[in-house]
Amino acid sequence: MTPRELEEYRELRSTVRERGTARIWIFVSGVVAWAAATLATAALAAPPVATLVPLLVLAAVFEAIFTLHIAVERIGRYLQVFFESEDEGLRKWEHSAMAFGAPKGSARLDPLFSITFALAALVNVSPMTIAAPTAAELIFVGGAHALFLLRLAVAHEVAKKQRNVDLERFGVLKRGQP
Repeated sequence: MTPRELEEYRELRSTVRERGTARIWIFVSGVVAWAAATLATAALAAPPVATLVPLLVLAAVFEAIFTLHIAVERIGRYLQVFFESEDEGLRKWEHSAMAFGAPKGSARLDPLFSITFALAALVNVSPMTIAAPTAAELIFVGGAHALFLLRLAVAHEVAKKQRNVDLERFGVLKRGQP
């Protein structure tokens, strides 16, 4: 590995570490901000449409986490394709981590916090029920929440496939194809 390649490798691994940590902190602080907005909405007995404000906070936090997750995965696949050797025993962190996957009986991790976001979205509509919403408000506000839940499901499916998509694309790029 040349000095330039070594520096690039170190910087990219550092980026993975920093973004992984940032993702956790964005989640924690975002849930706190969402909870504060939800409590304020409930305490003020705001109209049902006001529940869209905390939903927007929730959606923004989710999109930040999703973006960081995809970017970190993409860097990992770049490292795997361009820096790891195909030779046995040489620099195989990304290969090993990907192959390891989630063995039967091991803890399952949700890097997108999808379940927590889904539960938060369901809790988020509770202040609306206090305000005796009209049918139109129920449809509009409930529809916005349903769209967010759909976004969570779609993002979760995309994230499951992203490693293989990125691995294939970087392989094409390494072979010099457009």
